[in-house]
Amino acid sequence: MPLNIPFTLPAVDVLLEENIFVMDTDRASSQEIRPLKIVILNLMPVKITTETDLIRLLSNSPLQIEIDFLQLESHVSKNTPIEHMMAFYKNFEDIQASNYDGMIITGAPVELLEFEEVTYWPEITKIFDWARTHVTSTFFICWAAQAGLHHYYGIPKYKLDAKMFGVFEHVKFEHKNPIFRGFDDVFYVPHSRHTEVRTEDIRKIPDLTLLSESPESGVYMVMGRNGREFFITGHSEYSPLNLDTEYKRDLEKGLPINMPQNYYRNDDPNNEPLVRWRSHANLLFSNWLNYFVYQETPYDLTKIH
Repeated sequence: MPLNIPFTLPAVDVLLEENIFVMDTDRASSQEIRPLKIVILNLMPVKITTETDLIRLLSNSPLQIEIDFLQLESHVSKNTPIEHMMAFYKNFEDIQASNYDGMIITGAPVELLEFEEVTYWPEITKIFDWARTHVTSTFFICWAAQAGLHHYYGIPKYKLDAKMFGVFEHVKFEHKNPIFRGFDDVFYVPHSRHTEVRTEDIRKIPDLTLLSESPESGVYMVMGRNGREFFITGHSEYSPLNLDTEYKRDLEKGLPINMPQNYYRNDDPNNEPLVRWRSHANLLFSNWLNYFVYQETPYDLTKIH
């Protein structure tokens, strides 16, 4: 998918080396089509890594996309240069009068806090409520998925005895749902989290559909409002080395961390990861964009409701 993003964004150099097609604003404006408008609320600490991971997956389709990056005003990132945030990120007040075809809200390292204890909870719930009337389909990842399920549907989260950390096999329900177009019967997803939501709580809510889970890592994908919302508890967007980076970071800090399961070849951290989730990650994002964004969004974005 040709992505209309600033060519000074650090992710561009990485993606061009991977032969991923991005276009600058001048070239995009010469194509007489309306691009899909996607806003990404990036809550992850290392924002440049997350930007690269998401743009890599959003690029895998023939449609043009225009991306806005959104930051919270009530939280200042400590791991990303302020110059980067000022150059590439908008505040909510800059976009709240706008409408978007799609929205992605990332995870955040606050999952051990109760939702209402998170300093930016009032701001993020305001954005959640705004998304319901200004976005065709919203894609919640990891902590954001738990936060969205809690805010919209009252679903609780539960602390795990040990971090769910590794790459796990998943099964799909509702095989004919377009989000699974091209998926195999089983597929793999990385997880990195200390908390979970549970199947029995999801099934109590008639407006929610449990689409996928894992015997080891539990609930993975939940759909709300017939595809207007997707709640994804894992990190399908992760690049091959993300879990390795997290593991070695925590070891260096002396934090209690187990080796990521089903990740390194022969379960040896001296070996490279065995990557077996990337094809389904690409299918997940391209199916979401095609069937739940592009084919559902009105040409006139002001008609989203």
